[in-house]
Amino acid sequence: MHVLVAHGASGKAASMQRHVDGLEDRGISATAIDLPLRKAEAAVSVYRQLVEDRPESVDRLVISGQSYGGRVASLLAAESPAACDGLICFSYPLHRPGRPDWDARSSHWPSIEVPVLFLSGESDPFARLDLLRRAIDERLPAARLVTYPRVGHSLKAVLEDALDQAAAFIRELPAAGGT
Repeated sequence: MHVLVAHGASGKAASMQRHVDGLEDRGISATAIDLPLRKAEAAVSVYRQLVEDRPESVDRLVISGQSYGGRVASLLAAESPAACDGLICFSYPLHRPGRPDWDARSSHWPSIEVPVLFLSGESDPFARLDLLRRAIDERLPAARLVTYPRVGHSLKAVLEDALDQAAAFIRELPAAGGT
């Protein structure tokens, strides 16, 4: 299994190096990727191309991302169900701060067919916890949600645990072909 990790709106692939190193320390190969910083829907084609261009030796894949990168990954998982074996969203940006309209950023979730892990701070201004739970319950009820008290949009303070959760999720993914 290999993991692609996309950055948030204020980052680049290099800003995700701690995620990559942490996953590799846990025995999971990972690569940080760069996405163009534009509307998430417009960046899906770039993520899709990176998935398609992966080395032949990578037969199983989890796509993931921090904030914006996770949103782009979720859109890709919804549009191209065969693109990955799982999806991990670190600090998913469910809504803009102070604007709790979560419909637009989760309307594609029912089309996601792979296992999903959300890792979120309970004080994240981009994902009010009550709204995130409601969106998951209504649109992606099989997803797993792990939350961190007193943590905002950055998971840096709890990154080791978040990566432990991600590694456990990856190891629990069904074998190829669903067996």
